[in-house]
Formats: sequence, structure tokens, C-alpha cells
Amino acid sequence: MSLVTGLILILGGIILIIILTSWLRINSFLSLFIVSLLMALIVLPVEDIVPALKKGFGDTMASIGLIIVFGAVIGVTLDITGATLSMANFILKKTGNRNASLSMTLTGFITGLPIFCDSGFIVLSGLNRSLTARSRLNPVFMSSVLACSLYSVHCLIPPHPGATAAAGIIGAGIGQLVLAGLAVAIPATVTGYLWSRFISRRVKTKTDSNSVSEIKESFSGNLPAPGRSFVPIVVPLLMITFGSLSGIIFIDNSPAFVRISAFAGDPVIALMTGMFLSFLLLPVFRKDTINQVLSAAIEKAGPIIIITAAGGIFGAIIRETGTGEQAGEFLSRTNLGLFIPFLLAFILKTAQGSSTVAVITAASIMAPMMTGLGFSGSTDTLLVMLAMGAGSMMVSHANDSYFWVITNFSKIDAGDTLRVYSTSTFIMGITSFAAVLLLSVFL
Repeated sequence: MSLVTGLILILGGIILIIILTSWLRINSFLSLFIVSLLMALIVLPVEDIVPALKKGFGDTMASIGLIIVFGAVIGVTLDITGATLSMANFILKKTGNRNASLSMTLTGFITGLPIFCDSGFIVLSGLNRSLTARSRLNPVFMSSVLACSLYSVHCLIPPHPGATAAAGIIGAGIGQLVLAGLAVAIPATVTGYLWSRFISRRVKTKTDSNSVSEIKESFSGNLPAPGRSFVPIVVPLLMITFGSLSGIIFIDNSPAFVRISAFAGDPVIALMTGMFLSFLLLPVFRKDTINQVLSAAIEKAGPIIIITAAGGIFGAIIRETGTGEQAGEFLSRTNLGLFIPFLLAFILKTAQGSSTVAVITAASIMAPMMTGLGFSGSTDTLLVMLAMGAGSMMVSHANDSYFWVITNFSKIDAGDTLRVYSTSTFIMGITSFAAVLLLSVFL
């Protein structure tokens, strides 16, 4: 399949998903599965279609399934105990209703420094919904600014796996990358915020009712203190942060300690810990009460997991087109300077959905070509790394599991997520690359 044919096929698949989910109002899982199956029939031999569909579904479930379940339990518990309302009241007293979106953006940016964007969004989604309700701001806007702030640092800054692995492949310094990555991520976050605010004004919100409303009455009473309310969120974030940083700080001196902290800092273990801590907020700590919470959370998490995994199927079939690899070969023959790593990561990201895979694949393609393309020395290597990070931001859409985490945990329409969040990632990628070009003038 040629590069042009592959790009047309991918674009056609995205458009068909938009039509099925937003216009015809067909369930997102069924829409994603139908489109993925149709594309597989075009791309793959008949005997490879079912294995490819299963692999895309299974790989996504393995990477994010438990995180979604534990995150949903935390969210439901915080909701029904009134902890999210307590946290929202606390934040709004400090910032005021008008600054709620800025508070959420700053929270997302800081939270996103050490942890995956999807884990951060799941943990913070309940707080975000409460702040949205209390401030009466557009829920699509609030979800987008949180998603963008988490996403900007995820694509650019170690210890995130994509940036860390790619830096190792091309030999970029981690310390330099953290500092320069912050300089690029900040303007990206700002433009993502401004664009989300602008474009969300044109979106008529369609949100679902709270799935835990029936059991919320069982735990009515005084709100828990803000300090207690933040514990199930803050502790997992600290665990993940420490687990990530220990691999950089202590790797040479304490390998056993690093393994233990990496285990404790794994998002699955950290969120499981947050789940048990959230149970301490229940006014009645009994088996029946916990079972009731778990039933509500599993009911909530099930559709989210299924739809997210269906997005994984779509991404897997797109990978089978080979469009990303062909784009890499084409770009390597051009003379575009920093545009080469940027465009390479951009095409890989848009084609297969994962920013991590995009930047690592782009680094693997770039590594043997660095000298031939005129990139030499630590400064050039750093700029190439940042250009690939900028490219890996754009565009997050229906083949990205993070897209479906945002859509389903925020309870917003997939079409609204495409119009606001997905377009924001395009603006953020362009802004990031402009910042890289500006840095290249001074470095």
C-alpha cells in the first residue's frame, strides 16, 4: 500500500467514526469496531484479520484496564462521600469561580510531570467534574484544559517513557531535556488553554447524568475535610512520582531500592493504594458499603474499558497499513532540518495513536541519520529530541486511548472531544515546534 493510499484510508476511517458516533449516534464501541473491521478487510489477508483485532483489543486492556477500574473506584468513592465537592469548595475559596479553569490547568501540569497523562486524568476527573459544576463552566472546556496540561508534559519531559527512551536512543541528555522540555511545554499548555476556551464557546454541551446518583443518598451528611479528601489522589500521585524519579536518581547506588520503588510507583499499585485509602472516607466502613461502591464503580468502568480497548483495535489496524514507516523513509530523503523529526513524529502519532510509540519510533529512524542530516553535538541532539516531542503531540484523535479516557471519564460527546481537545493538540504541537525553532536560534 502506497503512502498516499494509506493516508487516505486513515483519514476516511476517522471521518467514518465521526459520522457514526456524532451524526448517527451509534455506540462508540460498535462504531470503532465496524470501522476497524472494514479497514482490516482492506489492509490484511483474511486469516490475519481476527488476530489483529484481538491483539489491538488485548494490548490496550493490558496497558490501561486495571488503571481504569481502580481509578473508577476512587472516583465513585470520592463522589458519593462528597469528597470531590469538599475539594472543589476548597479550591474555589482560594481561586474564585472565575479562575477554576486556570487552577485545573496548573494542577494538571504539575501532576503530569511525573505520571502518564491517562493515569493523571483518571485520578483528577472527579475533582474536575466537581469544579466544573461548582464554577458552572463549560464541561468540555474544563475537560480539555485538564487533558491538555497533562498531555503537554507527557510528550516532552522525562521520566515519561517516550521522552526517556527516545533520549536514550539518540543520546540526548536527560537533565537538559527536562529543563528545555519545560520551556517548550509551558507555551504549549498556554495555547492549548486559550484555544480550548475559544473553540468550546461554539460547542453545545451534552453531558450524561451521574451514574452514582442512586447510591449517593446512602452517604449523605457532612462533607469530609479537604485534607482527608485529597489523600486518595495525592498519595498515588506521590507514589508514581517517587517511583519514576528513583529510577533516575538512585539507579547506580541502590538497585534493590529502585526495584521496590518502581513496583510501588507502578500506576496499577499506586491507584490500588488510592482505592483502599478512599474507602476510609466512607462514613460506614462495612463490607456491604464497600461492595455497593465497587458495584457502582465496575458498572461505570466497564463501558469505558470496552470503548478504550476498541480505540486500541483501531490504532492496531492503522499500524498494519505501514503508513508511519513509509512516511519515515520519505522524509529521510528530504532536506528539511528540524522539520524532519517533527513531521516524522507527527505522522507516526496521527497514524497509530500513541505518542510514546511515535517518539520512540521516530528516534529509532533518526538515530542512524543524525550525522548525515547535519545534526551533531549535544545541542542539535536536544533540539531533535524536542522537535520529535512536539510532533508526537499532534493529533490525538479516535485511535488514541487517551482520547477515549477523556471522553468517557468526562461524560462528554466524542464529537465535542474531537472539536475541542483534538484541535487543541494540533495547536499545541505547532506551538511547541515554534518554541523549538526559537530555542534553536539561541542555543
